[in-house]
Amino acid sequence: MLFRSMLLRAFTLAGVLLAVLTLLVVILGATGFSERILEAQIDEEIRGIRVGLSETIRDPETLENVLEGQRIELREFYGIDEPWQARLPAIVFRVLTLDLGDAKTLRSFEGDSRISAIVLQRLPNTMILLTTSFALTAVIGLAIGVKMATLAGTKLDRVVSFFAAISFALPAWWIGILLILLFSFKIPIFPSGGMYGVPPPIGNFARIVDLLFHACLPILTLVLVSVGPYLYSVRSMTLNIAKEDHVGVARAKGLTESNIMRKHILRVAAPPIVTGLVMSFIGSLGGSILVETVFNWHGMGQLYFEAVTGTPDEGVIVALTFVFTLLYVLGRFALDVLYLILDPRVRYS
Repeated sequence: MLFRSMLLRAFTLAGVLLAVLTLLVVILGATGFSERILEAQIDEEIRGIRVGLSETIRDPETLENVLEGQRIELREFYGIDEPWQARLPAIVFRVLTLDLGDAKTLRSFEGDSRISAIVLQRLPNTMILLTTSFALTAVIGLAIGVKMATLAGTKLDRVVSFFAAISFALPAWWIGILLILLFSFKIPIFPSGGMYGVPPPIGNFARIVDLLFHACLPILTLVLVSVGPYLYSVRSMTLNIAKEDHVGVARAKGLTESNIMRKHILRVAAPPIVTGLVMSFIGSLGGSILVETVFNWHGMGQLYFEAVTGTPDEGVIVALTFVFTLLYVLGRFALDVLYLILDPRVRYS
């Protein structure tokens, strides 16, 4: 019964993934964005063909006739002669089957034009930032949030609450720029951007150390914008549960405060605390786009920015939307599983 319920939820989340991709396809097609991208690509290829043919075909009229034939073939190849409703669903199917094709302008670090190779090359770089900031946010939020619940109303509690409000309000890109000005120029401790020094160090260990050194500021940025709201939510949820009757009964039995906090407060508060943490991780996926762009970190966020603001690359945009949505779906499914582990009262039916 439980397996069937979880399988049903997995199919539901897969439907969310498909709906997001379908909506993206409709937007790209209905606004004419996709067609303009393909027309620009065809014009670029025609210019290259013109340069090559002009050396062998001297008659301008003949050259134009040949180029027009090439243009018709390219339009058929890219499917522009078909309505967008018939063309773009094929893109969604190729994304779902990981048949992503080639990017128009973007390339991998080795020069590979395959979209799958480009995205998979950037994915580990983004996960370095997200998983590290996720772990730090969890540790700091739980440690300080639980402690603040025992010091409610004190001056320290008010200071932490004030910091949480500021952390929630400040944009990630502004924090990133501020940290660069402070720790890269005013006090030159960390590099201002990139993933490696110039020239890159030789040797795997040296490269890993250099990578971690360059990752300090972007990780610190992600932690600063996420830890404040999380520790305040942990503090609030822990404080509310600490006022419940079962906690008073535990104290009346003479149990130690550490035992009460661990078994009677945190155990009950675990599901909403984990929910806030996982949703904070999912929310940081969008924030990583600006953070990676500010720090020139070669991850999926910066790739998304390049695919949209440079020469628009439709295939890369759809592929990255698929990956970001897939991470969201996996996070939500992991959250459903964690509910079953952390709260025995929860049963899906």
